Amino acid sequence: MEKNYTNYDLDKLDVQILSILMEDASIPYTEIAKKLIVSGGTIHVRMKKMEEMGIIRGSNLIINPQKIGFDITAFLGIYLEKGSQYADAVEQLKQVKEVVELHYCTGQYSMFAKIICKDTSHLRKVLNEDIQGLKGIQRTETIISLEESIKRQITL
Repeated sequence: MEKNYTNYDLDKLDVQILSILMEDASIPYTEIAKKLIVSGGTIHVRMKKMEEMGIIRGSNLIINPQKIGFDITAFLGIYLEKGSQYADAVEQLKQVKEVVELHYCTGQYSMFAKIICKDTSHLRKVLNEDIQGLKGIQRTETIISLEESIKRQITL
């Protein structure tokens, strides 16, 4: 349950804790405490507070999609028939497991999605059968990524 904290500034210890965990979320609190010369309880309390504030939304296991046969990353510009169909389109796109990110955006597209597929045949199926026929989607434009050169969290 997220509490509403206003005007809270992260202090140096918070930033250090976050920086360590952003590098490796599997590091135990006790090890972080040793590195920062504080108690394990202090780390636990700080983490709990940052979770309640919504700064920390969880931790994830990150896999390399290519190592398990997903070789195509594509970005999809999506045009909606009407802007009012956004919420419905999001709900429908949540059902397409290949959609790994979706953004409501300004510019020529209504939405911009990142999709990951096994190969071009799989991509064609996802586009033609799973996405382009969804209610409210007028048309799409696809951009295939040749290489991911940078992927990182923000730097604190």
